[in-house]
Amino acid sequence: MSKLNKKDSNRESLLNQGVTFFMHQGYHGTGLQEILNAVKVPKGSFYNYFESKEEFGAAVIQHYVEPFISKLSMHLQRSDSDALSAIRRYFDELAVELEENKFKGGCLLGNLMGEIGSTSDACQQSLQSAIRRYRDVLQSGLAQAQRQGSVRLDKSAEEMADLLINTWQGALLRMQIEKSSAPVKQCCHDLLDDFFLR
Repeated sequence: MSKLNKKDSNRESLLNQGVTFFMHQGYHGTGLQEILNAVKVPKGSFYNYFESKEEFGAAVIQHYVEPFISKLSMHLQRSDSDALSAIRRYFDELAVELEENKFKGGCLLGNLMGEIGSTSDACQQSLQSAIRRYRDVLQSGLAQAQRQGSVRLDKSAEEMADLLINTWQGALLRMQIEKSSAPVKQCCHDLLDDFFLR
């Protein structure tokens, strides 16, 4: 493996472990040494990839959200004729994954919003960026559904995307307490099968 590829591979492994540890232990409960041990990277080498734990946390946030953005985009690209159904299928898949994981973890973005809040500028900015990027894809899908005639026009696609994200995040927290997918399913049903409809 070339030096560049090994560096990219190590960075990817560090980010993957960051997601895992932050999901299970939180940002403040995770030490860099635990992550480095899991990836088998010497402590001094960490700074070849990230300047600080804070910068690492910001990168982990973007790394975590990327697959969700890609999956939602893929659903929307496959369903040119029915964007609302594509959004429903995407959230249905998330609900199934949550059930398969026995409702552990929830959403790293929501967890870190609660844990870090405004204590880290870099992580706060990364959280804002991740939510905005995710919201923009949802907004695009809802705007497409409006053009297709399935979604109401008296609310903007941006307003509805924000409402869906905010409600979903709250439902994820309740899901963890109740150990049930009922809150996330209710969120999707009430919004995607009722409130958003034209």
